[in-house]
Amino acid sequence: MSKQNRLRRVRLVRRGLLYSLALAVAILVLGGVGFWLLDPHVHSLSDGLWLAFETAATVGYGDIVPTTPASRLFSVAVVLPGLAVLSLTTASLSAIFVDEEVEVEERQIERDLMREIGALRAEVRALREEVRAQAAAPSHGGAAVHEPPRMPFENPGF
Repeated sequence: MSKQNRLRRVRLVRRGLLYSLALAVAILVLGGVGFWLLDPHVHSLSDGLWLAFETAATVGYGDIVPTTPASRLFSVAVVLPGLAVLSLTTASLSAIFVDEEVEVEERQIERDLMREIGALRAEVRALREEVRAQAAAPSHGGAAVHEPPRMPFENPGF
């Protein structure tokens, strides 16, 4: 993957994280206000926000619970998008960390491969020089120059 593609991918993942965080905050704030307005046992906005978080995260500590039919129905409307968005936020955050680790591993693999390719090129160069030297050497008693055995996977055309 090219560096430009990696940067574009990182920007997209981070932008997705920001969007999902903003959406999560919006759902939690709207949920908190909704619970505060609908349920008489939710005495403050902070209690409503806490209940919205408990509901969206499906934690359900039980310290504050929806008590009216309207607030229970509203909790369904909070839990479905809330759980999805919180899961999306977690996945986006995880993708950032995993992508950084994968990028480091890819760079190390690329360095190792380039080192191996360099060593193979040097070996091929040395073998060619050896073959040329043997071909240029005078033959002993008219004997043919011995060609080194080929490996089964070698292509004789190269």
